[in-house]
Amino acid sequence: MASDEPKAKRIKLEEKKLSQNALFGMGNPLLDICAVVDKDFLDKYGLKPNDQILAEDKHKEMFEEMVKKFKVEYRAGGATQNSVKVAQWMIQEPHNVGTFFGCIGKDKFGKILKEKAEEAHVDAHYYEQSEEPTGSCAACITGDNRSLVANLAAANCYKKEKHLDLEENWKLVEKAQVYYIAGFFLTVSLESILKVAKHASENNKIFCLNLSAPFICEFFKEALMKVMPYVDILFGNETEAAAFAREQGFETEDIEEIAKKAQSLPKENKKRQRIVVFTQGKEGTVMAKGDKVETFPVLEIDQSEIVDTNGAGDAFVGGFLSQLVQDKTFEQCIRAGHYAANVIIRHAGCTFPEKPDFH
Repeated sequence: MASDEPKAKRIKLEEKKLSQNALFGMGNPLLDICAVVDKDFLDKYGLKPNDQILAEDKHKEMFEEMVKKFKVEYRAGGATQNSVKVAQWMIQEPHNVGTFFGCIGKDKFGKILKEKAEEAHVDAHYYEQSEEPTGSCAACITGDNRSLVANLAAANCYKKEKHLDLEENWKLVEKAQVYYIAGFFLTVSLESILKVAKHASENNKIFCLNLSAPFICEFFKEALMKVMPYVDILFGNETEAAAFAREQGFETEDIEEIAKKAQSLPKENKKRQRIVVFTQGKEGTVMAKGDKVETFPVLEIDQSEIVDTNGAGDAFVGGFLSQLVQDKTFEQCIRAGHYAANVIIRHAGCTFPEKPDFH
């Protein structure tokens, strides 16, 4: 009879299967317009080779010029949506573990975003309005660098009372165990973020936030710090960590110190100590957890195999969340993050092969 035992164990494991909508993301759904450009193009529009900014008036023509002058590819993007997609790809089954909310226009770009979300098996519920067209993001690639210019348009029109507060939508929020929102969304709807963050905190669920860009740490500092008490896991990269430290007066440039100081900022839900995770490109990923700060090396990759680093940060978070939502250890979460980022940088944009090979 001994041989029945593993079978019983197996059934137990399957019962713990992930439920749909266990992971919730909310952010700016953008259609990425990607092209390899030249330095003259960057200089003309005053772009740094490696940056993320919001489009200003001077960038309006840029989108059109890019389409005329370079070979462009359109891809479903937006940081949070990318991360939810990567998490869903890592999980594979069941479909629709990931939920995504954001605002789009009733237009061709919006239709593409809906189709792409469906292909990725993400349960996307968009607030659709006709005032503004679907947002887009120019990804200007030069060598290993990518300069992102986001024209939020419709993404900027997300309204708490028109979408998040609706009963059928809020039910999906309540179904989730893990929440992830990129800092980019702080420019759109602070009240939506706070409603979700407070729900997570009051129900001892996990709320994750990404610093997303230096400009968020600098110009949206007040909004960022209103959300920070609810943040269980804070993500960022080395440039964002440095900008955050400067703005917060941490008086240190040491990334491990910054992680520690960010970890000890005031926190609402005392049942969970905050965890801080900073990626550093090809350098190791730093995690402050408990009273330790550890660095985890990334997977080796030959320079010649790197196609496009755009989306690497989103992919890291997606891999991380795919394990977090399955209650795996944080070390395992980081390993999955590194795996997903390593796969993504071998492909153009935030795209990936059919199935992951992660164990």
